[in-house]
Amino acid sequence: MKLYEIIIKPLSGFGTPLKGDTLFGHFCWQAAYNSLLLEGGLEKWIACYQDRPFAVFSSTCPKFVDDGKFFYAFKRPELPLSFLFPPSSDDKKEALKEFKENKKKKWMRVDEKLSLTLDSVEYMTDEDLVKASKKQVTKETGKTMRGERHQKFYADFIQQHNTINRLTMTTGEGVFAPFTETAFFYYPETKLAVFVLIDEEATDIERVRIAMENIGMFGFGRDASTGCGRFDLAEPTELPLPSADSCNACYALAPTVPEKGLFPEHYFTPFVRFGKHGDVLATSENPFKNPVVMADEGAVFMPKNENVFKKPYIGRAVLNTSKSIKQTVVQGYAPYLPFRLEMKT
Repeated sequence: MKLYEIIIKPLSGFGTPLKGDTLFGHFCWQAAYNSLLLEGGLEKWIACYQDRPFAVFSSTCPKFVDDGKFFYAFKRPELPLSFLFPPSSDDKKEALKEFKENKKKKWMRVDEKLSLTLDSVEYMTDEDLVKASKKQVTKETGKTMRGERHQKFYADFIQQHNTINRLTMTTGEGVFAPFTETAFFYYPETKLAVFVLIDEEATDIERVRIAMENIGMFGFGRDASTGCGRFDLAEPTELPLPSADSCNACYALAPTVPEKGLFPEHYFTPFVRFGKHGDVLATSENPFKNPVVMADEGAVFMPKNENVFKKPYIGRAVLNTSKSIKQTVVQGYAPYLPFRLEMKT
C-alpha cells in the first residue's frame, strides 16, 4: 500500500468530527454511486475488506508551517501523564501545579517526516495552536481576528433551528417548535491533514481525490444539508511509509479496533461509534447501526512481535453492524506511526 497526504481547507463549520472511520464511510458512498472510483466496483472490495482493506483513512490533524518547515499537531499519546511528564519536584504543591499545566498540553509536534521520538517531542496547548495559526493567516484575516477577545483553535457554535411540518408547511404545534444543533469551527485558514493508505490494485490517489472533492462540495457529516461540512482540497502528496527500525509501539492515527491477543500492552481512550447510515438510508426505516467500541486516535499499542510492523496499518474490519445492509463494514483499521517506547517500572 502507498501512503498519501490530503490537505483539507475548511470552508464552514462541522457537525461531525473528521475521524478516519467516518471519512471511509463517506468514500464508500461515493464509490457506490461512481463505480469508476474502485476497480471492479465497491461490492467486490467490500467483500474482501476483512482480509484486504482497499483504503485506510486517518483522522484529521492540523498542519502548520514554522520558519519554512511544516509540522503536524497530533493528539498527545494516551499514555499516563506521569510517564510523559515526570514530576520535577518532590513538593506536593509544586507537583500538583505542574500536573495542571501539563494536562493542558493536549497536542504534540511531529515533523513532516512523521518521525516520532517521545524523548524529544514538543507538547503544545490549544493556545499554542492559535499562535501557530496566526503565523500563517493572510494579513486581512489577521486584522479581522485581532478584534476577537477569546480566540480558540476550534470553537463551538449553537445554531437555532425550527421544525417544519412538510405537509402543512407550518412549524408544528404552537407558535414555534425550536431546537438547537451544535457545530464547531476551526481557526480561519486552518489546514487539516488526512493520511490515507491506498491499495493501488483497487484505486489510486486521483480517484480518492475526486471522491474527497465531492464530499467537500456536498458536505461532510451531520447538517450537511444546512451548509456544514464544506471544504476545499490542496493537491495530494505521496509520502514514504514511516520507518519501523528499532520500534516496539504503534501510535494510532484513527479510531481502531485492535486484533485480539496481538497487543498485550495498550493505552487508549475508549470511543463508542453510534453509527448511522448516510445518504438515502438516513431516512430509511432503520438507519442506525450497532454501536462499535473503538480505541480513539492517539492510542498506543505495543505488539507481541515485530510482524505487526510489516503492515502500514493496525486493526481489523468490523462486520455485522447493520440490520439494513448485511454487507456494511466499519473501518476498524488505522494508519499508525511506529516509535520506540520504554516504559519505566
